Amino acid sequence: MQLPLQISFRNMEHSPALEATIRKKAGRLDEFAGRIMSCRVVVEPAGRHHEHGNQYHVHVDITLPGGEVVATREPHLHAQYKEIGVAIRDAFDAAARQLEDYVRRQRKDVKAHAGNPHGKVSKLVSGEDYGVLTTRDGRELYFHRSSVLDGTFDKLKVGTEVAFAEEEGDEGPQASTVRVVGRHGHL
Repeated sequence: MQLPLQISFRNMEHSPALEATIRKKAGRLDEFAGRIMSCRVVVEPAGRHHEHGNQYHVHVDITLPGGEVVATREPHLHAQYKEIGVAIRDAFDAAARQLEDYVRRQRKDVKAHAGNPHGKVSKLVSGEDYGVLTTRDGRELYFHRSSVLDGTFDKLKVGTEVAFAEEEGDEGPQASTVRVVGRHGHL
C-alpha cells in the first residue's frame, strides 16, 4: 500500500485487538492487487436492534490506479454481524473478491460464459452402459453411464436433448458431464 492504512472506530471504543485483526487482513489485500494506493476501514455499531442485539457495520474502501473498490457488510442483511469478527472477516473477503475482479478487468482477462454445447442422444446401449450423442454440427460422441449426471442414464431415450462437456478420451473425443436439458432450455 502506498499510503498508510486508515482505521476508524465510530461510536465505539478503540480496540487494539480489532485494529490488529484489521491490519493483518488489510496487509493480505496486496496479494490480490499489488498496486493498492490506499485503504480506509470504518467499523461502527449499527445501533441496537431488539431482535438481534448490537450489530456492526464494516466498510472497506480501497483506492487503486483508475478505480476504487468498496466492500460493505450491512448488518440489517445478516443477523450474524452481532459478532464483530464475522463482520470484519466478511467485509475483507468481499473486498478480496472485488479486487480479483478488478485485476481481471484491468488485464482484460474476463471469462466469457459460452455455456456447454448441446446435442441429442442418437444411440443407447444400456446393457453395456454407454451411448452416443450427435452434436449440433453432426459429429458423434461416445458417452458412458458414469458421465450422465444425477443418475439419469436409465431415463435417457433416443432423441433426448442434452448438454455436455467434450474431452479427449482413450479412443478420441467423448462427451462428459452429460446433463438432460429441461423443458425450457434450462440445464
